[in-house]
Formats: sequence, C-alpha cells, structure tokens
Amino acid sequence: MSTQGKPRQAPARPALAAALAALLALLALLAGGVTEPARAQDATEKPPLHAQHWLAITGKPLAATAGARVFQQGGNAVDAACAMLAATSTMWDTLGWGGETQALIYHPGLRKVIAINALGVAPTGATAEFFRSRGMSYPPEYGPLSAVTPGTPGGLLVMLAEYGQLSLAEVLAPSIELADGYPIEAQTANRIERDKGKLKEWPDSKRVMLPHLGQAREAPVAGEIFRQPELAATLRRLVRAEQQALARGRSRKQAIMAAYELFYRGALGAELSAAVQAQGGLITREDLANWSVKIEEPRHTRYRGIDVYKLDTWVQGPAMLQALNILETFDLKSMGYNSARYLHTLYQAMNLAFADRDFYYGDPAFPPEEPIRGLLSKDYARARASLIGERNDPLAGPGDPYPFEAGANPYRTLLEERARGLASGSAAGGDNTRPFTPGGVAPTAANPSAEADPHEAFYRGTTSIVSADKAGWVVSVTPSGGWIPAVIAGSTGIGLSQRMQSFVLDPRESPFNVVEPGKRPRSTLTPSLALKDGKPWLASAVQGGDSQDQNLLQFFLNVVEFGMSPQQSAEAANMNSFQLYDSFGAHGRAAGKMLLDDEVPRWVRSELVQRGYRLEFAPRTSGPINAIMIDATNGTLWGASSNHGEDYGIGW
Repeated sequence: MSTQGKPRQAPARPALAAALAALLALLALLAGGVTEPARAQDATEKPPLHAQHWLAITGKPLAATAGARVFQQGGNAVDAACAMLAATSTMWDTLGWGGETQALIYHPGLRKVIAINALGVAPTGATAEFFRSRGMSYPPEYGPLSAVTPGTPGGLLVMLAEYGQLSLAEVLAPSIELADGYPIEAQTANRIERDKGKLKEWPDSKRVMLPHLGQAREAPVAGEIFRQPELAATLRRLVRAEQQALARGRSRKQAIMAAYELFYRGALGAELSAAVQAQGGLITREDLANWSVKIEEPRHTRYRGIDVYKLDTWVQGPAMLQALNILETFDLKSMGYNSARYLHTLYQAMNLAFADRDFYYGDPAFPPEEPIRGLLSKDYARARASLIGERNDPLAGPGDPYPFEAGANPYRTLLEERARGLASGSAAGGDNTRPFTPGGVAPTAANPSAEADPHEAFYRGTTSIVSADKAGWVVSVTPSGGWIPAVIAGSTGIGLSQRMQSFVLDPRESPFNVVEPGKRPRSTLTPSLALKDGKPWLASAVQGGDSQDQNLLQFFLNVVEFGMSPQQSAEAANMNSFQLYDSFGAHGRAAGKMLLDDEVPRWVRSELVQRGYRLEFAPRTSGPINAIMIDATNGTLWGASSNHGEDYGIGW
C-alpha cells in the first residue's frame, strides 16, 4: 500500500521548485522533444500517488485511512468517499455533521456524471425582514441563527444507498471509533483553543470541545484522546435503524434510508430541532422533514475537447466553466506559465465570470430561473472576452446573458443600478475594500476565527474528498459547514452549519440569492470532474471559500495547457483575485487586489502594477488541492495532494 506521509527532502521554497519545474516543462514542450509522461517525472516536494486498484484522498490522514479500510472491505469509490466524509465530519476538518455536502460522481454503468445536492436550506422564519429587524446587514457568521438545515447526513446516506455497495454499519465503523476517542491533531486542537471564548457561549459546545475548563489551556492538546460520546451514540442510532430495517426484511437501500428517516423525520430530528430552538435558532421539525437530497444533472462545458463538469448555480461552480469558455478564446500556452500577460488574462476572465456569479447565481428551485444556458453559451463567452483590455477593469460587472438564451432579463433595472454602483463605489456595487488576508477574512472582534497567522486560512476550511477505483467509479466531494466554532445541538453531538451568512438581504446585491425559508444559499463549495474521450479523466477539489474555483481553474489549466502532472499542479503557485464579492461575513470586495506567490519575479510584479493591480504576497496561494487522474493508457490512477496542510492519500 502506498501512502503520502511527510514531504521528502526538497528545496526549501516549494513555490520556486514548482515554478522551475513548470518552466522546464514549458521549455521542453517548446523544444518539442519531450513527451508528457517524461515531463511528469519532474520532482515534486510530495510524491505523487500511483495505484492500480483504488485511491482515497482527503483532508486528514486518519480520514484517508477510513477510506482505505472501506476499500479493503470490498467497497467501491462511493463507499470510500462516504467513509471519508463521515470521518472528516467527526474530526471537525473543518466541518461538522450538521454541515453540507455536494458531490460529483462518475457512474461507470450509466457512463455519466451525477450531481449530489445536499446543501441545507434556510429554516422557517429566516427572511430578510427577520434579520434586518435585528440590525443585521447579513445573516450572522456564527451562532444558532447562522444555521441552515443539516445536509451532510442526508447526502452521505443517499450517496451510499444509491451508489455504494457496503452497509451503513461498515461505512460508519471508522467514524464511530473516532467519536469514541482519537488522538486529536494540533490543527483542530489549536483551533478549539483560539475559539474557546465563542464556544463558551453555547453550553453543549463548551461541554464537548473544552475538556479542561478552568485551566490555562481549556482545549485538548495535540495527541490527547478527544472523545465525543454523544456523537458516537447518534452514529450508533443510525446504524441501529439500518439493522432493525434489515431484520424486518428490508432491502439494503431501504435499510440505509431508514437511518435517513430517523434523522430527518424521526426521533433524532425532533431532538435536534428542539435543541436548536432552545438556543435561539429557527430550525423546526417540519424544516427537517421537508428537506431532501437532490440528485441532479450537472452543468458542463467543453474546453479544448475536454468535458468539464460542475454543480449548478446553487454553488459557484459554473463560474469556472464560464471562465474556461472565456479563456478558450486566448492562446494561453503562448503567454507562458504565470507570465504577467497570463496572470492578467486569468484575472480579467475571473472578474467577468465572478461578476456574473455575484449577480445571477442562486437556488434554481426558486423563481425566476437563473439564465444558466446564456451564461454558459460560447457566444456569450466571446462577447465577454472582447471586454478584456490591457489593464485591470475595476468596473467589470455582470453582463446580460438573456439574449443568448432568447430571454428577457427580469432584473434589467437592477443590472443598470449595479453598473452605476460600481462606477460610484456605492455599497450596492462598489469597492468595499477590507484588510487583506488570504482567506478573505479580516480579524475583528465580531469574528473570533480570524487567524493570528493570516495564511492559515489556506490550510484549513472546507475539506475535500476524491476517490476512484478500478471499476470506473470516480467521486469528487467538497463538504463543509459546522466548522469550529460551531453550535452543538444538545445531546446529539451534531455541530450546526454556518452557511446562512452566504445569503444576502438586499436584492440589489444578488437578486437570485436573497434569503427565503426553504431556499438554499449560494455556496462556494465546488467539486470538479473532467472527462476525456467520454471517459473519466480528472477529479479535483480544494478548500478555500471564494478562492476554490480560482484555484481549481488554475490547477486544470496547469495540467491541460502546461503539461504538469497532477502533483506538480497541486504544488504550483496560484494567483487569487479579490475583485469578486466575498461570500462570507461583510461580503466585501477589493477591486484590483491580487494575491501572488512571494517569489514571483520583480519584472512580473512591475508589469502587473503597470496594468493596474494592487499586489499582495504569501508563501501559499491556494488551499490544499486533492486530485485523481485516470491514466487510460496504463490502466492506473495518479493521485495528488498538496504539499501543505494535513491532506493525505492512500492507494493500492
């Protein structure tokens, strides 16, 4: 069994090593004498994973082990993904069981990509008027009023029932062991300690998370056995519901869905909703009973013959597809990897795609219908690409995709107001510049989770899961929500989501994403799958909020345009734009602000400044990227996991 452990000895600066590797690859490509497999042998800080039968990669080593255990028991890639999802939720990496889950699954029998929508909804009473009446400009970042209905339990159970092979008991066994007690890692332990003041506001969170109350350090220390007996009991109740259904003669799928019924419509749901309301939250039993997982058709585009799949407009994923459509009109390879011209073109394409995201994306279950056909039109992309000049455009705003799908824009007046707002710098459309941190979170008294080390936002946050097997199943998952500091719902052990903050209250900001009961907030969570010649080729996912599709876009282009291997691309330096509206907190915007690797050459910096950018630098410029590439020629799997953070992979 091959594993990814500590990075082997390598040059002290990974970004420089990756840049040099990419430059050598590009020079070899231009020389025309080196094949892609040969270029892929270039050294990386963290060794790539090679496997023949299966790969399991996620945000924590113990969670990757959970996936490997399930594979060894005969499970497929969906079983393994579910086991890793359960384990990361139990380990708070950085999500809890009450968060949200979204996934793309390649089904080898159907030969198609399937989308899983397990994002929670705003509960009863969650209206714009409700939050305004409490003096809020947006729903809160933390606390019981920040919670949408839990989606992760339902997402896991539906994926397992529909596409897995093993029982719920087998898939949850590793996470139950973890809940009984596991040696906690420093990242989570220190996070608890930093946020202990907030955790003490909620009695159940304080009781579970702070085992050393009254001492100098009240959180666990790294290596200490961290126990969650109430969560373990909840997970055992789910397994017991399955076993009781099997004893009554139910099928495997029916038995797993009996656990679903227990959580959303049975005694567990009643306990959870009562605990939320006791702490001032809004979630009711009816909210849980009326919510359901959606199995959907994904959105997709074709980039230079490669079919790229993302989720629908209830997440930001189509923005990456829009950016690819725009960038396809340029010769990116000739610009050179991370040249000033290339970075400028990327930034401008992302400006245009994310401006559309900020205005047009929302829950497609609520009218009016999002103009997704127009947004993903190649003709619309060419029209948007024609707007890209030689300097940054700080006024780049949403376009009008409706003519490209033969429709009329229901928000034409708001669109015109947005353009005027951008020009004037007003709150409805202007530059709400905030102190820079790579995660887009500024330290404030109201935000206890802003890091003393601002770069840590790239190491933590949303986790990611990718898995694949020899039978052809490929899974990419980006779960999140219920991160520390989370409200724990009574004796259930379930940490609640904080996704409500991604809604807006003012339709001038994002008319499709105004909070309403039963509505899903537009999330940043965005797994990716790509097919080549109709067969699964590349699965990828990353943590990092609004930077996710920016980083995944560059990861994809590094592989497709510049011939990098997945591991090289996962380690490569990224550029990040902050000209989009933040999906969290105060929803700020910083026109022209660009994050670059701190070893970008001075001549590139100089040209970017001349093009109108305000530059910031950091040693890490993306969250940990996890990916799997299917090598059809050799019948093997290539795994990649970034050379920072705690993400980890195991293969066989």
